[in-house]
Amino acid sequence: MAAKPDARVPRHIAIVMDGNGRWAKQRLRPRTFGHHAGQKAVRQAVEFCLKRGIASLTLFAFSSENWSRPATEVSALMELFLKAIDREVDELHGNGVRIRFVGDLGAFAPELRTRMHGAMERTAANTALNMNVAVNYGGRWDIAHAARLAAEAAARGEFLLAELDEQRLNSYTCLADQPPLDLFIRTGGERRVSNFLLWQLAYAELYFTDTLWPDVDQACLDEALDDYARRERRYGRTGEQVATG
Repeated sequence: MAAKPDARVPRHIAIVMDGNGRWAKQRLRPRTFGHHAGQKAVRQAVEFCLKRGIASLTLFAFSSENWSRPATEVSALMELFLKAIDREVDELHGNGVRIRFVGDLGAFAPELRTRMHGAMERTAANTALNMNVAVNYGGRWDIAHAARLAAEAAARGEFLLAELDEQRLNSYTCLADQPPLDLFIRTGGERRVSNFLLWQLAYAELYFTDTLWPDVDQACLDEALDDYARRERRYGRTGEQVATG
């Protein structure tokens, strides 16, 4: 019989990687310098999840609202994405990481979309860790997109509209094939979810740290998991019910 998963260790972690710009500003450098520095923290997070046996890691890399940032910063981020895919995919693939880009990819330039799809196809069979990179993503978009896909399926006669419930709608969301979200982490001191994984956050534990993203290391992530392990996840039950199983 397979060992029961340790409930104190989350199966799925999501991170809002906040603070790159402020980290760079503290050093009198441009915001793009902070985005480059944040790549080290991404590697730390991936290594951490592989060591701890965490099944899924979802990173908020570029929201649908980020297009409103200065054009120079957006352009630099797009270039950074291209270089990161080329540089990191070999190592991630070698470590058994499955890469997925989730969000409305149609807004990106064809070259970048080609690289994204190439990375996803190359790593599709990997099982050590699901690494989901949310780009041009918004939680409200995810729900609306799922509703549209469900409506189209109902129109094709795949199910009756009256049969559309939470479980069926969930099957059309971006991360439907992954473990439910257990732990949401936001770095950089802000205390909000910023339209990230709104559907998936329903029963997730929230953890906020003042540490800016480029300074996040495995010790910082250990603190988040220690905090998570001390929490009692009741899902509507009483503490007594949880204690007795």
